Amino acid sequence: MKKYLFLFAIMFIGLLTACSSESSNEEKVTVNKLITAFTEAGLEAEDPTELDNKEFGNTREEGMRILVPSLGEDAGGRIFEFKNKEDMEKAKSYYDELSAQGPLFYSHTYSKGNFLLQMNGDMEDGQFEKYKKVMDEVIK
Repeated sequence: MKKYLFLFAIMFIGLLTACSSESSNEEKVTVNKLITAFTEAGLEAEDPTELDNKEFGNTREEGMRILVPSLGEDAGGRIFEFKNKEDMEKAKSYYDELSAQGPLFYSHTYSKGNFLLQMNGDMEDGQFEKYKKVMDEVIK
């Protein structure tokens, strides 16, 4: 009986090890991976540059600005990964409240997990939906 119990324990540990190594093989989603996914989907996400700390500073893991040339010179958006959902929601609220002040300040926002996408309000709603779709596919 002890022999069977021992064999069962070994098999169970082996199964746990296999499962944990599978989940660790999944690539971590990063801001750069999202930018790559946007471009692979045929969306504009050009000239990514790191954002200054003044843009949500130590509450975020990463922050990049991207350009969308079809919207005009120096127009585009920002992609952030925050340390936690609460900080991400505060940043999204900041952009949403700014948008509520009038069309001059309007921007599109979308969040998934701890990621936030903020894009120039001149972007058509249908085009912004394509960016959201890519985020939904990449961030599980």
